[in-house]
Amino acid sequence: MALRCLVVDDNDYFLMIACDVLTHDGIEVVGVASTCAEAIRRAGELRPDVALIDIGLGDESGLDLVRELSATGRTDHPSIIMTSAYAEGDLAEMIADSPALGFLPKSRLSGQAISAIVGSAHSDGQPSCGAP
Repeated sequence: MALRCLVVDDNDYFLMIACDVLTHDGIEVVGVASTCAEAIRRAGELRPDVALIDIGLGDESGLDLVRELSATGRTDHPSIIMTSAYAEGDLAEMIADSPALGFLPKSRLSGQAISAIVGSAHSDGQPSCGAP
């Protein structure tokens, strides 16, 4: 069964590319959002397995969204992978302090990478970064 993914980014071009890449790679993109409020609403409605969330959402913080989605008290909140065009090293402390499963640079986006991060985190309980 394919992972069901919600993609959250304020860049329409990236949303389009991400949907195409992930769908091609066997991930079911169940929805997209470009604001924190929209992402929270869509996550509640769609119940995705995983949410790919950009760290920078315009004037909003993807990190705040990650924390809010993780703190909902529900045990069925999506697994969360953060993404950014910035280098992972520049964000390492922020990523380590977040409740996200891992980080995937936008330049390495693929369905296989998302599946590997989710699978790795679920098998060993540790956050994962980058592509396999």
